[in-house]
Amino acid sequence: MKKSVVTLAVVAAVGFGTVFGGTSVKTEAASISSLKGEQNKIQEKRSDLKSGINQANDKISDLQNQQANVKSEMKRIDYAIGDATAKINEKTAEIEKTKAEIVKLQEETQVIKERIEKRNVLLKERARSYQETGGMVNYLDVLMGSTSFSDFVDRANAVATIMQADQDILKQHEADKKELASKQAQVEKDLESLENMKAELEKLNQQLNAQKAEKDKLLANLVEQENEEHEHAMELKEEEQLLAAQEAAIQQAIKMEQEAQARAAAAAKAAAEAAAKAAANNTSSASVSGGGGGASSGSTPGVSSGYWTQPAVGRLSSGFGGRGGGNHWGVDIANRTQVPIVAAADGVVIKSYYSSSYGNCIFVSHSINGQVYTTVYAHMSSRIAASGAVVKKGQQIGVMGNTGASEGQHLHFELHKGPWTPDKRYAINPVGIVPLP
Repeated sequence: MKKSVVTLAVVAAVGFGTVFGGTSVKTEAASISSLKGEQNKIQEKRSDLKSGINQANDKISDLQNQQANVKSEMKRIDYAIGDATAKINEKTAEIEKTKAEIVKLQEETQVIKERIEKRNVLLKERARSYQETGGMVNYLDVLMGSTSFSDFVDRANAVATIMQADQDILKQHEADKKELASKQAQVEKDLESLENMKAELEKLNQQLNAQKAEKDKLLANLVEQENEEHEHAMELKEEEQLLAAQEAAIQQAIKMEQEAQARAAAAAKAAAEAAAKAAANNTSSASVSGGGGGASSGSTPGVSSGYWTQPAVGRLSSGFGGRGGGNHWGVDIANRTQVPIVAAADGVVIKSYYSSSYGNCIFVSHSINGQVYTTVYAHMSSRIAASGAVVKKGQQIGVMGNTGASEGQHLHFELHKGPWTPDKRYAINPVGIVPLP
């Protein structure tokens, strides 16, 4: 989510284009009223940012609750997967046991098949004997050939026994055939049951794994959203902190403007009183000559030339613009020895802190001919000027170093025509504006 841009006019009146000349004071960039107007705008923006931060925190809390719910669901799924795995192991053991039973059944089936085969041979021999001897007719011949009633009875019993044996063989044969068919059907049923159980377990396992993958994806998405929201909240906090610092700078400018106007009024009053006294003296005494000089109003600290000065001594090791597939939003001034870093122009320190990317850095707000500029001094080994300090052009604010995301000792110097923003939209090339090596 992109952050809104707040255009700030920060003017530290004394030293920011304020010139004392006689009894008049010239305030070029803005009056106290306009400064207070800018301060009110910053306060409104800070309020909006704080609201945005609260919303971001609420969203983070909601995302964390969603993550907790997803983790709870994942825990349930893990339990379900564990239960399914246990059942799979249980069914696998049952399958192995059933397979062993099938092997045993197959052995018994083989025995039954052998018995049936033997009976088939015997029955075939019986049938062939019936064909050769006439079957039942031969049994009558046996009965009729008896020599006595006792012999007849014996022969009849023998024939009945043979016929019963044949019937028993046929019955056993049919029973064995039925048993074989029954066991074969049971084997097929057991195999089908095992295949169905295996298919169901595999389907259940696939469903659980799919659910887990879906929850993993959802959790990763929620974590990503939370990270983005944390980043957004940090950006809002950073912007709010920067606004707070610039608001403090404006408050300092208002105070300085009030002090300057008070001094100007006092100077004007003193000058008027002196002029009145001199006029009275001239009127009352003709002996007082005009050889006495007027009182000097003093002067502001002088500067070498222009509004800007070189921020450090060294060589220009990298310029403004494209570099390494990205953009270099400033210039680098390198030096082998630690050299002082000075303010490039009169201004108010907006922020003096350590950044993971800038290292030891200082942001300074300037007002030059009614235009607000912001300069950035990064990678310093140490900082001298604190947040809210009023600095003069050429005043030391730090020492060149190699802190933060830096490769080699140098000063990374940025010039922004307007406020500093995270997207560096107001960054301009300082070459031709600020004196450089």
